[in-house]
Amino acid sequence: MKPSRYNLRSEPIPDITIGPAGPSDIPRLIEVDVAAGQLFAPTGLLNDEALKDHVPRHIMQEAIRSHRLDVARVPDGRAVGFTLVSLKPTALYLDQISVHPEYGRSGIGRSLMRQLVTKARELGQTRIVLSTFRDVEWNGPFYASLGYKPVQRTDYEPFMIDIEKAQAPFMDVSKRIFMRKRIRKPFIRAKKPV
Repeated sequence: MKPSRYNLRSEPIPDITIGPAGPSDIPRLIEVDVAAGQLFAPTGLLNDEALKDHVPRHIMQEAIRSHRLDVARVPDGRAVGFTLVSLKPTALYLDQISVHPEYGRSGIGRSLMRQLVTKARELGQTRIVLSTFRDVEWNGPFYASLGYKPVQRTDYEPFMIDIEKAQAPFMDVSKRIFMRKRIRKPFIRAKKPV
């Protein structure tokens, strides 16, 4: 199989750690976000403005204060990926996941998404929702492989409609979908009485 152009590594990177981001991470996370966005350049799905865009610094600062920004680090401590989430009325919403293209296909995205399930449970959320491109290999098909299911347009919640309206000036929203995953509470076996 011919590797994807973003598949610069094909093996997992050992000793990835995922944890809360700090203020000193912000410049590197902006670099990661901009680099990850360039993967979309050949697709034609984002306009030039969106390709140069990144999560704004003030949004990252607020997300750090509210524990909504997690970072993946390689063993030398460099940030190579992150997730940014927000709480919606009925779900934890994945605002952004970015992995630097040099570390694509190394399991970092999957690790970040697994950590997201843990975060949802910690926050008492029973669903994770995201919006993504339906057919881009590292978008819709990737999330489907993690158990995310498409949301039918007739089932869109008000926050989904608001997000779609905000995205429309920068991208072709007809090629996007919302996906969600139900989060089960961890099974805890009751102790037998002594």
